Amino acid sequence: MLKYVETNRAPAAIGPYSQGIIVNGIAFFSGQIPLSPTTGEVVGTTIQEQTEQVMANIKALLESQGASFTDVVKTTCFLADIADFAAFNEIYGKYFTGKPARSCVAVKDLPKGVLCEVECIAAVGA
Repeated sequence: MLKYVETNRAPAAIGPYSQGIIVNGIAFFSGQIPLSPTTGEVVGTTIQEQTEQVMANIKALLESQGASFTDVVKTTCFLADIADFAAFNEIYGKYFTGKPARSCVAVKDLPKGVLCEVECIAAVGA
């Protein structure tokens, strides 16, 4: 049975997808970009500011399911510029202290012209 994640503490989906889906105690969260959950606008202009907002959005999704960053088992990270890798990692490492499995790639473009996007998979209970 599928359970759909819905919280107003993270940005609403900007397309035909959900914030996340839980199946068998595993949450598959959609990629988060640095949008304000209240205004829907991009937060920040630097990789550091945008990464902090992405982490705030991920935290809200995790907390909506009674989970935290240490429950994340896999992330996929997208950067608009691989030159931002070190600065992104500095912020990322403050949150993902459990060191989940990860992929990180540079891509040509991201929605709304943002600098980063992160999706994650977490164990949220049975």
